[in-house]
Amino acid sequence: MPVTLIGTLRCVDDAQAGIVRRHLPEHTRLTRAEAGCLQFDVTPTDDPLVWDVSERFATRAAFDAHQTRAKASAWGQATAGIPRSYTLTET
Repeated sequence: MPVTLIGTLRCVDDAQAGIVRRHLPEHTRLTRAEAGCLQFDVTPTDDPLVWDVSERFATRAAFDAHQTRAKASAWGQATAGIPRSYTLTET
């Protein structure tokens, strides 16, 4: 059953936003190459501190593998303190 994550990543200041901009291209490239990744987009909004996040994975196992990889990655380490607000659905 596919898993969809929709939400936002909200930086508290320009320093955090710089971290996101610096690490996001590689994180996006690695995520899109993962087995089971159907769609992955992190899009800047009109607010320079906020990004819209949209992910879709073919299975819960693929989503869980992504979460594990991402948390251990340079992206995960660099952005660990940046607030996120997500809704996860399985359809």
